[in-house]
Formats: sequence, C-alpha cells, structure tokens
Amino acid sequence: MNETAAVERNPKHHTIQARERMEELIRHLREDVERIDEPQAKALFETSAEVVGGLVKAFEHYEAKNESAWKDH
Repeated sequence: MNETAAVERNPKHHTIQARERMEELIRHLREDVERIDEPQAKALFETSAEVVGGLVKAFEHYEAKNESAWKDH
C-alpha cells in the first residue's frame, strides 16, 4: 500500500478534516448571528453552533483517545 492510500485509510485523517469543516461552520453561524436581526433566527444559529461544538469536542476526544469509549481495548 502506498503512502497516500495509507493516509486515506487512517480514520484520524478523516476526523481531522471533518472537525475542521465543523469548526468553519461554527464560525460562519456565529458571524451570521451578528448579521441578522430576527431573535428566533439568532437563537437558531447560536444553538446550532453550540450543537456542532459538541460534535467537535467528540471528534477531538476521539483524536486524542482520552475518553474510555475511544481507547483501544
């Protein structure tokens, strides 16, 4: 297996990419909160940013293997 194929098969490679995309989405959602006036939309965007932030934390824990669920057994 060549080096590129090995990287593509490494789950951490994919979790890092997904986490980075989620972090970008969080930034976008929070920027939009500042651009819109409707309180319900602001709440929706901020809540969405918080929920995605929870997913980012889960991905970080997987990458660091610091939660018992993510440790090799």
